[in-house]
Amino acid sequence: MQLTAGDTALVLTDPQNDFLSPEGVTWELVGKNVEENGTVEHIEQLLIAAKQAGTPVFVSPHYYFPHDHKWEFGGTLEQKMHEIGMFDRPGPLQMQGFTGSGADWLEQYKPFLEDGKTVVCSPHKVYGPEQNDLVLQLRKRGITKVVLAGMSANLCIESHLRELLEQGFEVAVVSDATAAAQHPEMGDGYAAALTNFRYIAGAVLTTEETVQALAA
Repeated sequence: MQLTAGDTALVLTDPQNDFLSPEGVTWELVGKNVEENGTVEHIEQLLIAAKQAGTPVFVSPHYYFPHDHKWEFGGTLEQKMHEIGMFDRPGPLQMQGFTGSGADWLEQYKPFLEDGKTVVCSPHKVYGPEQNDLVLQLRKRGITKVVLAGMSANLCIESHLRELLEQGFEVAVVSDATAAAQHPEMGDGYAAALTNFRYIAGAVLTTEETVQALAA
């Protein structure tokens, strides 16, 4: 897979405090892997490289509003997200309490994500982009190749990878710009994701390799 100017975009899933900050509600599960991978720093490096190269950046965020908490069923971690108030906002048209909350961007990403050029899509609701406008936004800008990074590896990243492939995009995953929960009973989400990335993605790259490819 070759990254080429004009038809390649950087897509980030959930670059938000609840996943990437030690104060986030999932840090107990994901923090060790985030630190081992250097995920926070690597996402920032990707953002710097993309902005310098003129590569468009898209964010597929995760927000939950009060009406979402009235769902009657869900998978294991989906239910857990609701229980712990992950990515909570008071409503789709309200921003009270957003700044610095778990749903907000990591502070060091804000200069890149709030520059008026980054496309912030509507929120995805479970793991994949089927319920938001990411695919539409990519197609409307002539994007055919996606560099995928963000949180978390075996959930939103893998779900975005699968759906984008089904939608006809070429997708490379940046393996050290993501991380996942590691649980003594449920298992190592990052290891599981890496296996599937290798089987499914058009390329599995490191941040260093991606930065070099974008610059070229």
